[in-house]
Amino acid sequence: MSQSGVSLSGDCVSKFNELKLNKKIKYIIYKLTDDYKEIVIEEASEDGDWEAFREKLVSATQKNKAGKVGKGPRYAVYDFSYELASGEGTRSKITFIAWSPDDAGIQPKMIYASSKDALKRALNGLAAEFQANDEDDIEYQSVLAKVSKGLA
Repeated sequence: MSQSGVSLSGDCVSKFNELKLNKKIKYIIYKLTDDYKEIVIEEASEDGDWEAFREKLVSATQKNKAGKVGKGPRYAVYDFSYELASGEGTRSKITFIAWSPDDAGIQPKMIYASSKDALKRALNGLAAEFQANDEDDIEYQSVLAKVSKGLA
């Protein structure tokens, strides 16, 4: 249970373990239910197209407690693969992304922020993590620089 009282759906961890061990799933997008009580899987995909994944985050919506729909925060796990610039081969890092757009509502952003650690603690094997607040933060090249620590 998180600081905010939000719980995790049982399939959050099992789907993550499937991504980590089977290497078929490329990403998982997590969201809070509309009543802000549980973190659930919004989507899991074998498609490794970064732009399609990014578009799903950018276009995510969330209802606030008054029922108004606006931009929505999300959590995501992406199995990020890249080539080392030194020519020493390919690396893969399971990356946790906390997407909280600047123009999302204050209430959803606060609940997502206070629930993030509960999800991260449950997902054993994360290699990288970052916070994204605008679309530039999740451009492929900026993510590649963060994940590879400049080695790609």
